[in-house]
Parts: sequence; structure tokens; C-alpha cells
Amino acid sequence: MPAAVPDDFSADDPGPDYRPNVGVVLFNAQGLTWLGHREGEGGLLSWQFPQGGVDPGEDLETAARRELHEETGVRSARLLGRTHGWLKYDFPPEVLAQKKRARGFKGQKQVWFAFRFEGEDSEIDLYAHGEVEFDAWRWTPLAAAPETVAAFKRAVYLKVVDAFAGFAHKDPMHDSASPAA
Repeated sequence: MPAAVPDDFSADDPGPDYRPNVGVVLFNAQGLTWLGHREGEGGLLSWQFPQGGVDPGEDLETAARRELHEETGVRSARLLGRTHGWLKYDFPPEVLAQKKRARGFKGQKQVWFAFRFEGEDSEIDLYAHGEVEFDAWRWTPLAAAPETVAAFKRAVYLKVVDAFAGFAHKDPMHDSASPAA
């Protein structure tokens, strides 16, 4: 059974050579985004947002929530929005040469979701799933994310930054300066 597709799925789908994937931008109450450092990778361009494959027949939002939990331990998240249609990137030759990583695909097609983190930082558990994706994490401004990611993903990250810029602000629902009732 194929992966669930976006509501606005159309003929611009890059096709079966691209692995269906979801990406997650998690905003904290201050409007910063969660970035993880890819486990076992060195260099400055080894940071990224949580992302992962869509299981056959799985709803895209369900996949995004599953990936968020598996990679960060986070469950306390409120949906803010999502991108429409597929965003895609091609794997560079060095990734294509890693059969396990490329899984026979030319690249990935992604739908991205924005969530607001409603928990405490102590909820974040990089070992929640057992299979560790990240070995470190940090909160960072959304606009800085494209400069920390592998070059072949940068164009997609720029589109995600543009799509979710409206969420990169302090959450008024968590304004600690609000007077007590």
C-alpha cells in the first residue's frame, strides 16, 4: 500500500524514485526551533530537524508525530501547520553509495509539519526509541537552520523556513509576563 499523500497531491509528484518522508520543525515557547546533531557525524553541517520515512498506508501527520517522538522523545506538541505538496531533494553520490542510507531511492520527497512544543526540555530524550538519530540537540532561530544542514538539503530547508516563518515568535499562550488571574 502506498504512503498517504498530501491533500494537494498533484502531477508534480517527483515519483516513485523518491522516498516518501516527513519533516518536523518543533518550535519552543520562545519561537526557537529544535535542531539535532546527526549521531556519529562530524562537522558543522551535521545538524537537522527530525525527519523520517512514511510507513505504508500511514497518515502524514501521524508519521510526523511518530518521527518526532522516535527521534526526540517529544509527545507534548501542538500542530501549527504544514507545507503543501512535496518538497524534494536528490541524494549526492556519497549517500547513493551507502545502500542502507539511500534504500534504493534517488532522493526524498517530503511534507513538513510545524509543531509548538508544550512540554519541558526534560521531556526530550534522544534514546526514546532505542535507535539513536541524534547525539546532541539545541534550540536555534529558524532562519539559522539552513546554514547547519548538509548542502544537498539546503534548498528544501530554505523553503521550510519561508513556509514556517510566521511561527517563529514567542507563543502568547506561554507568556510568563502575563499577570496572574
